[in-house]
Amino acid sequence: MYPHQAERLTQVLDREGLEALVATAPENIAYITGFRSLAQAIYRRTPHFAVFTRDALALVVPVIELPAVATEAGDLPHVLPYGEFYFEYDAQPGDVGRRIRDWATTKPHANAANALAAALERLAVRRGPLGLDDSALPFDLWHRASERLAPLRVVAAGSFFTEARSIKSPYEIECLERSLHLAEEAANAVIQMLEPGVTERQAVTLFQETVVKTGGAPYCSIIAFGDHTAIPAPAPRDRGLKAGELVRFEVGCEWKGYYSGVARTAILGQPTERQDRTYEAAQAGLAAAIDSIKPGVAAGTVFDAAIRAAREAGLPSYRRHHAGHATGLEPFEPPLLAAGEDTELQQAMVLRVEAPYYVIGWGGVTVMDTVLVTRGGARVMNRAARGLIALD
Repeated sequence: MYPHQAERLTQVLDREGLEALVATAPENIAYITGFRSLAQAIYRRTPHFAVFTRDALALVVPVIELPAVATEAGDLPHVLPYGEFYFEYDAQPGDVGRRIRDWATTKPHANAANALAAALERLAVRRGPLGLDDSALPFDLWHRASERLAPLRVVAAGSFFTEARSIKSPYEIECLERSLHLAEEAANAVIQMLEPGVTERQAVTLFQETVVKTGGAPYCSIIAFGDHTAIPAPAPRDRGLKAGELVRFEVGCEWKGYYSGVARTAILGQPTERQDRTYEAAQAGLAAAIDSIKPGVAAGTVFDAAIRAAREAGLPSYRRHHAGHATGLEPFEPPLLAAGEDTELQQAMVLRVEAPYYVIGWGGVTVMDTVLVTRGGARVMNRAARGLIALD
């Protein structure tokens, strides 16, 4: 576990008077242990727990996860399996095999709640209160686990993890920046191939293939043409691009568990006055929002700046429900840059700031930058220019 994560979570323990924090959501488990479960992504109702105390960590997983844990997070001191799954061991199983066999030497616990109780006992968590993550565990399983842990007092802790993760470490910032640049490079590959007749599906396929080739994982692949650009989240069509049409990109990438997103707009040929004016107004909204960002500023102030600037630049009826949000181990994290949101921005937050505009029957434009909140304001992490992209 990185020192930054330990420091952030210890601050939560101290402030809330908790003896331990227990993560259940995949991103919170990864924050504590570095382990990311493919099985949990498929079987969402199969509980996983990561326990954090001031002195120790523990991971509770179904037996099927032991090889993955041993391979990806093998230095964890306490791994407690539960349930049934069967492995055979070679005569020389290697370090990973021996680790798995050590964890499975004693009979696995019958269920996840029993394994969690055993993990807490092993870490000498006996008094409480205890913060149990409620952000992903189904309501019935959360209460079942809480009842099993009696007489420990259990409190809902999902918001505590969200708060801890809101301030990014240098490593996390590096991962987010790399993720963003992979998405930008893949979007640029699509821009280079766009010409009349290319379909949305071909464009999306090239974006996804390029991200994978460069080591990332695509998670959002919106590339829309013409009137399709007015649909916020359209499925790709097989209709070819035509001269004079807008092209709206809203694409994303995941790298080492960290999510990025980039949004840009292009035009095949010369833009009309309306297309140009609309994009310039949206871009003005984005620029004003970014200019307003600094530590201590309320998230709602950033939203107000975006709306006001877009209206003054040529879109008098411009409206939005938000102008962006934070990003990290999840694509969409608090704080939301929305009207009346009083959360104060802090140094080392990473925000995705956006100013899209959709007109059903005509089209849509969008522009989005990722910014790091710094001591003096905001540093744009994007490499790609914001302007309306002219396709030859």
